[in-house]
Amino acid sequence: MRPLRYSINVTLDGCCDHREGIPDEDLHRNATANIAHADALILGRVTYEMMEAAWRPPAEAVARPAWMEPFARTMDAAKKYVVSSTLERVDWNAELLRRGLGTAIEALKREPGNGLFVGGVKLPLALAEMGLIDEYELVVHPRIAGHGPTLFAGLSKRIDLRLVSRVEFSSGAVAMRYELKR
Repeated sequence: MRPLRYSINVTLDGCCDHREGIPDEDLHRNATANIAHADALILGRVTYEMMEAAWRPPAEAVARPAWMEPFARTMDAAKKYVVSSTLERVDWNAELLRRGLGTAIEALKREPGNGLFVGGVKLPLALAEMGLIDEYELVVHPRIAGHGPTLFAGLSKRIDLRLVSRVEFSSGAVAMRYELKR
């Protein structure tokens, strides 16, 4: 069974607004490795549209550092499953998941491979509620944002985790990877 891994950037106060992180080469290298190791990405509509606007060639007219290009290429090439009840169609190596969320994710997890990778805020909350996420990676940035959205706001139950790795980046951000405590 393929594990479902979740990774997100957060500030010290739990803000998971993508604009509040401190982007640098180390963090992009880490994200690139995570995505490259996955058989596919599972994204909600908002995250899919945000990532497509930023990374699908030709991406934004805004110039970006050369160290972002490996992430852009990896993101562009990745197989994507998009969970949405409002989108009529997707492309960019993507497929809509139309059946029940839990059933669809369980079916994807049963397929052979290295694993699946999920990003975003609302979709992972729903997946955590269903007990479908196997690993959590929180990349904590040395910043206090003072606003939300916050991670897992509204989660109805506690999820106990076990730290399995910790990596510090030159920016002061720390990536902590957790597995479910069994």
